[in-house]
Amino acid sequence: MKHEEKYCPRCKNAFECKAGSIMLCQCMEVRLDDEERSYISSHYEDCLCAQCMRELKSEFHRRKFQDKLKSILGVFYREPGK
Repeated sequence: MKHEEKYCPRCKNAFECKAGSIMLCQCMEVRLDDEERSYISSHYEDCLCAQCMRELKSEFHRRKFQDKLKSILGVFYREPGK
């Protein structure tokens, strides 16, 4: 079975999409919960490579943590790197 070669919209690297054999697709390497999936799909409409999915999953959790800190610290919150 021929699978579709795609280019990740985030990093532009080529990968093989196996939507017809989803259990064998590279995206199955990355476990996502509903919140993580929603975060990624709010930024990208098409398939991503597994590496970008992992990076976006981490980014989601960093942002969630920063938002939690901001809500706790209020006016005393300072964004990292600033």
